[in-house]
Amino acid sequence: MKIRTLVIAMALTVLLPSVARADEGMWLLSLIGKNYDDMRRTGFQLTPEDIYSVNQSCLKDAIVGLGNAGQPFWHFCTGEIISSKGLVSTNHHCGYGYLQSHSTVEHDYLRDGFWAYTMEQELPNPGLTASILVRMEDVTAKVKENLSDDMSESDRETAIRKVCREIEQEAVIGTEYNAQVKPMFNGNQFFLFVHIIYRDVRLVGAPPSSMGKFGGDTDNWSWPRHTCDFSMFRIYTAPDGSPADYSKDNVPLTPKHHLPVSAGEINDGDFAMVIGFPGTTDHFLTSYGLEETMDIVNKLRHELRTVKINILREEMAADQATRIKYASKYASCSNYWKYSDEQNKALKNLNTMGVKKEVEKEYSEWARFQRSPKYSNALGLIKEGYAARRSVREATMYLNEGLISGSEALSLAIRIDRMMEGNPEFDLSASEGMFNNFFKDYDERVDKRVAAAMFGYVFAHMNPDMCPNFLKVANKKYKGDWTKYVDDLYKASIFANQENLGKYMLKPNAKQLEKDPMLLAGREIMDAAKQMGEAVPQQSRDNLKRGIRDFTDGILQINEGRKLMSPDANSTIRLTYGNVMSYDPKDGVSYHYYTTMKGVIEKEDPNNSEFNVPERLKELYARKEFGRYANRRGEMPTCFITNNDITGGNSGSPVINGKGVLIGLAFDGNSEAMSGDIDFEENLQRCICLDSRYMLWVIDVYAGAKNLIEEMDIVR
Repeated sequence: MKIRTLVIAMALTVLLPSVARADEGMWLLSLIGKNYDDMRRTGFQLTPEDIYSVNQSCLKDAIVGLGNAGQPFWHFCTGEIISSKGLVSTNHHCGYGYLQSHSTVEHDYLRDGFWAYTMEQELPNPGLTASILVRMEDVTAKVKENLSDDMSESDRETAIRKVCREIEQEAVIGTEYNAQVKPMFNGNQFFLFVHIIYRDVRLVGAPPSSMGKFGGDTDNWSWPRHTCDFSMFRIYTAPDGSPADYSKDNVPLTPKHHLPVSAGEINDGDFAMVIGFPGTTDHFLTSYGLEETMDIVNKLRHELRTVKINILREEMAADQATRIKYASKYASCSNYWKYSDEQNKALKNLNTMGVKKEVEKEYSEWARFQRSPKYSNALGLIKEGYAARRSVREATMYLNEGLISGSEALSLAIRIDRMMEGNPEFDLSASEGMFNNFFKDYDERVDKRVAAAMFGYVFAHMNPDMCPNFLKVANKKYKGDWTKYVDDLYKASIFANQENLGKYMLKPNAKQLEKDPMLLAGREIMDAAKQMGEAVPQQSRDNLKRGIRDFTDGILQINEGRKLMSPDANSTIRLTYGNVMSYDPKDGVSYHYYTTMKGVIEKEDPNNSEFNVPERLKELYARKEFGRYANRRGEMPTCFITNNDITGGNSGSPVINGKGVLIGLAFDGNSEAMSGDIDFEENLQRCICLDSRYMLWVIDVYAGAKNLIEEMDIVR
């Protein structure tokens, strides 16, 4: 039997393509030494200590997780420090919301770009934070000594929370740091991350959206690209160097390390690594989970967002003020609208379902010969868990995408109701700042169009037994005229516009607030969501968690000693390494590894807002004014591709060469391999990157921001 088990395990090392490919990996920095020999063969020229060390400055000290004060350990994007004065580069789409918040019709930074030619001109962004890793530690043994296999899932989670809280508190005693313990490999390992979080982060510069979002939705998730996707911020501290809220007395951060920026050549095959804060991947997902992702999550997200996006496109195209108000909201909505559709296409084209089923077949063969029955039971528990929640998962998508994220006014009412919940002393007038913020970027007419369309779509497609009652009542009363229903709803609600809210504020009335139709509708939605969560038997939920954990544990055991494996992304700092690399996406088609400004000019379409080209760029191109940033062929490079393993959250991450120099900014993936978050496809997976030379050219030649160029270390 031992011989048989060994043979199966060795076979599985080859037959587990979805979780054990050599090119795949979002690696934990403190363990990168295990990859060192492979990295050197790929072209890495530094040491593991140059990447991660607690005793000397290193690359980790230049990597920034961008987040917000309310969620300090969730990073929506990554940035990198590129000067000794705390200057940070990231993607344009990462800074887009902040550009929008500072824009007006008179000063349209989205349309015209923004540049601070002195530090005094840099713009503060309340709530924006910048996290830098101080250290990390494997605390699996400390956590697991409090756990046992015969624990219920509830008791297990309680024990984990308790010990993790103790570890976190101990890690930051007497410091200004923040700490969090994060599970890895679906709860089979645990790591402590200690960060220093800066709270004064100011906008420094960004090109116009016609460059920073060039290609728009059409080019999103595709190659070749010509998008100048960068923006710049600066981290400020108290005079003593400690994190501080915004103050005119604050000073630029003096970082432990900053990245030199390359103006040199990039060649096919060059080493490239990306360090950042990837959001979420699910490489251990089973065929049962994949079915849910494709048939429910991706399908419904794309369908529901299509309804909203079509309205916003029309409204934004018709009016500049509306475009400014809704630019960031539209970008946020459209990004994963296209992602969901493209991922489903890639999953089908690459037969990911077949791959997953083959993995499960071989896993089951291995599990038969294990002493513990938990491994042979795992897939059965997973199958039952997904089946038990299928109808609820579908209904929840309609609630979240169609209602909670549909109407802005309804979403505001839900937020207020949750603030009121359990707080008898709640004072609506204390939220005046939040209301002003909300209505600054709100158009009642546009929101009413969205609300009517989303209400009608949800009612027509959602399981009637799970549909909130207010939609059933409205449909009957208004005979399916959702526009009329929304007109009356918005007239009666204090959340529909600033005028209604202002009248209420003059004479606050708790009974009126409790009877507000928007608030009551929101309450029904949230009650329905709660009931759906409770509709799935606790045993089924527990079985699903346990099954996934045990299945993942089995995969780790199968590959132990034979194949290095990285945990799924969970917004903690990771490194992925590979090479600059061209590819052949389909028969008869080959893609070069870089693009140039010639492609910007070729794509120009004055009748399509996604492909407008600024006059200044065209003039500079015509005169071939590329400064010192042209390549050896005299071309102005724009973007390039690598085979690095990235996902959402990696946006803005530095692409670093073998010597530790910044050569680009990661900003996208390619549609042919949108399955990558679930199953890495080594032949097709590409990371789309902004060439650092294009960024430098825009700052220097296009914008004339010599002040920023002078503070960077530019190398060739």
